Amino acid sequence: MMRALIALTALAALIQRTATGDAWSRVAALHSQRVQQVGIVGSSLVFVANGQVTHKTAVGYQDLATKRVVDDDTIYHWASITKTFTGIAIMQLRDRGRLSLDDPAVKYVPELREIHNPYGDVAQVTVRSLMSHSSGLRAGTWPWGGDKPWHPFEPTRWAQFVAMLPYTDLRFQPGTKYSYSNPGVIILGRIIELLSGDDYEVYITKNIFMPLGMSHSFFDRAPYHLVGHRSHSYVGTDDGTTEQPFDFDSGITVSNGGLNAPLGDMARYLAFLSTTDGPVLQRSSLDEMFTPQLRAADGEGGSGDDVQAGLSSFIERHGGVELAGHSGDQNGFISHLYIHRPSRSGYIVAFNTNVTSVRDPRHTTRAVDDDVRDAIVREFWSGAR
Repeated sequence: MMRALIALTALAALIQRTATGDAWSRVAALHSQRVQQVGIVGSSLVFVANGQVTHKTAVGYQDLATKRVVDDDTIYHWASITKTFTGIAIMQLRDRGRLSLDDPAVKYVPELREIHNPYGDVAQVTVRSLMSHSSGLRAGTWPWGGDKPWHPFEPTRWAQFVAMLPYTDLRFQPGTKYSYSNPGVIILGRIIELLSGDDYEVYITKNIFMPLGMSHSFFDRAPYHLVGHRSHSYVGTDDGTTEQPFDFDSGITVSNGGLNAPLGDMARYLAFLSTTDGPVLQRSSLDEMFTPQLRAADGEGGSGDDVQAGLSSFIERHGGVELAGHSGDQNGFISHLYIHRPSRSGYIVAFNTNVTSVRDPRHTTRAVDDDVRDAIVREFWSGAR
């Protein structure tokens, strides 16, 4: 045990030494060059090793109209990375004896009896299958349109979600395969509320934000004193760049993608995920979240040749290196969080512009995201698999 601990400490120290000078300069230069090539309005990148921020870089603007530059206080929307917080909350409740991951979800949310399951009892949908996207539920929350300017950004109330359940069916037998599902995570958020007695946002603030010192993190619309730091967001195409709705409300889908935070707060979260036990969740439960449950085939949430769904996370291999994490994509924001567990290090990147192109597959935000990941793997992790 002592020998393994010494080796782990030495590996973390190696990463910290490596994340200096030329190695980071190459990553930062690539990040800046590609962001500008593609036309991304603003982006930030931070690298954490052994619980500390070792390097960070930013480029561009948080608001294109006023030319306000991205800085340490810029607040990004993290979209589906929120799901990792939801997963941690479920694991906290499990560790406190409030639920089992193999409990039927209907045990806590009786309204799920309204779902049509052609494969048997709806009790086949477990908490675990919701966390691993193997419940059989559809991908999208709101499948019937919503393109009018007066429509809310997402369904706003639990009652609206419940009203959809009689028109909802399972697409396959729960637990047999993977299919990314936002409604499944809404159900997890509801379970957190029912078992804790707190609104989802309050529970996460009290049990994750506060112990980690994430004092500028919030859900949905910004507090007045932080509105000025919230990044605007954009969609870019071959025809130009368009601003997206600003300071929006994710409604009932908050447990899917309602998180907003600056890079400093997210670095604290990244340090927690990649290092040791703390006040939020014990290491063994985090390791359980990062244990593959089944192969992920549709590319949602993760990317690469070998992607496995964990519990509210994804486990991927890039250049022979195993990484755990999650991506985010909503309202023009693109983000990715990765940790390399053997070296107790990781990074998080945010872009406030989702650029797509029919002319050039390299002229996209997703391509830049991949290039940043591949550069970090090459510079810092390829020798520490």
